[in-house]
Amino acid sequence: MMRTRPLKVALLGCGVVGSEVARIMTTHADDLAARIGAPVELAGVAVRRPDKVREGIPAELITTDATALVKRGDIDVVVEVIGGVEPARTLITTAFEHGASVVSANKALLAQDGTSLYASADRHGQDLYYEAAVAGAIPLIRPLRESLAGDKINRVMGIVNGTTNFILDRMDTNGAGYSEALDEATALGYAEADPTADVEGFDAAAKAAILAGIAFHTRVRLDDVYREGMTEVTAADFASAKRMGCTIKLLAICERSADGESVTARVHPAMIPLSHPLASVREAYNAVFVEAEAAGRLMFYGPGAGGSPTASAVLGDLVAVCRNKLNEATGPGESAYTQLPVSPMGDVVTRYHISLDVADKPGVLAQVATVFAEHGVSIDTVRQQGKDGEASLVVVTHRAPDAALSGTVEALRKLDTVRGVASIMRVEGE
Repeated sequence: MMRTRPLKVALLGCGVVGSEVARIMTTHADDLAARIGAPVELAGVAVRRPDKVREGIPAELITTDATALVKRGDIDVVVEVIGGVEPARTLITTAFEHGASVVSANKALLAQDGTSLYASADRHGQDLYYEAAVAGAIPLIRPLRESLAGDKINRVMGIVNGTTNFILDRMDTNGAGYSEALDEATALGYAEADPTADVEGFDAAAKAAILAGIAFHTRVRLDDVYREGMTEVTAADFASAKRMGCTIKLLAICERSADGESVTARVHPAMIPLSHPLASVREAYNAVFVEAEAAGRLMFYGPGAGGSPTASAVLGDLVAVCRNKLNEATGPGESAYTQLPVSPMGDVVTRYHISLDVADKPGVLAQVATVFAEHGVSIDTVRQQGKDGEASLVVVTHRAPDAALSGTVEALRKLDTVRGVASIMRVEGE
């Protein structure tokens, strides 16, 4: 039997995502009520610019006082889509204190301070759901938190930023340079006017922190994630990748160590084999590859950003939280019982693709090979070509600790016969 008294929802933010949330709540009101077991009512919308026309939202619901809205006491669920750390953090904790559960899309806040938010939600008996914070419409957080709760996850690797994937895809398929591909992404609305958060990996790093924390039942903060952007990736790198049967993607990688005693989280460009499922992810799409002991290999794929896809994830969380409200229950909270340490990047075992500009004369390859051997790094393949006294030397290594590979590169730079290091890139996905 359906309850007639509606559950009241406060919306913080009414931009691209927030306006879609409001629209879907209105146009699909009957369906949402049937799925939840009670009507849902948009009770207030907090915005910064009250004079802006917002189609479909009654003017009397608009307010600039977000704090007063979440303090009302009759609000059941607060949907936060304003982003950033403050005032979002204060508004969310205030909502918990006044009896409201929270649905958020705020990856930056969750990556930086998720632990205190979980603690506040638990203290006040409220829910904190955030499916939309990672990979847009792709159902990912709930499968990790619930569907795979009985399994042991060893690795999560994925493309979690649509802007960077679009740029790298254009560089790969059209032969475009980085600047040209970025300009196209901006013109199509995939890249912001200031694309730094995307292309330098900050956005992906926040998502990696969230994924690692859930997957490994441990606390991983944004500062724990190694981050490397993709602005230095060149057409020459793609040419080298193609010769290896690879392409290049900006990857978020979270993995458990071989002994199971620590975890790592990192974001960086990497060459991956064309045979790997992530290699075929095109345009601005996202995909995440999960490796679990019992379930095996799983892949989640779909649009990772945009108003409608992100709103879909928000509404899914809203339905779940409202159902919990009706049943006077809460969903899963923070699971950090393992308390595993987060190892530095130097401990990560990986492969390298290193391109060197060298003198074209006898003995150079022997000198380079000696440096690799002295640092305990085994060489997989070497390719050398050159003329007129100059040459290029491309070395692909076997797996070794990242610190050993970094030390190798520094030693190579000191050789008289090495004119420069043209590019360095990790090789993943094997």
